[in-house]
Amino acid sequence: MPSLHIKELTEDDEIRKAFPVMKQLRPHLGETDYLELVKEARATDRYRLFALTDGDEIVAVTGFKPMTTLYYGRFVWVCDLVTDASRRSNGFGERLLRFVHSWAKENGCGSVALSSGLQRTEAHKFYEEKLAYEKVSFVFRKTFD
Repeated sequence: MPSLHIKELTEDDEIRKAFPVMKQLRPHLGETDYLELVKEARATDRYRLFALTDGDEIVAVTGFKPMTTLYYGRFVWVCDLVTDASRRSNGFGERLLRFVHSWAKENGCGSVALSSGLQRTEAHKFYEEKLAYEKVSFVFRKTFD
């Protein structure tokens, strides 16, 4: 039976291999834009991309970045967290998010924060009930033409 591993994705081919899973969370992105944005975020914003694999298969992906703000202090912002739709409810998202928690603690961060779309009520239940996240704010966005 294959074993589960968490691996940071740093090479273009590794990042591309995660695209089919990430696309489930970010359907507006094509593969080229996805790769360019990941590379830019890694270069300019300390973005880290990790995959949870079951053997050679990527079953979940997370992208996060360490940040510092006056509100949170030093913390990790989870930009992306998705489990392949065919592999959900197997604890993969929880395992990957607990990895992020450990990474944050090991790197001097006092918390982990994320936003979740208003329609994602099952995800909210997961964060609040399973992982003891607290709802602390709303996120607002203004889009420019």
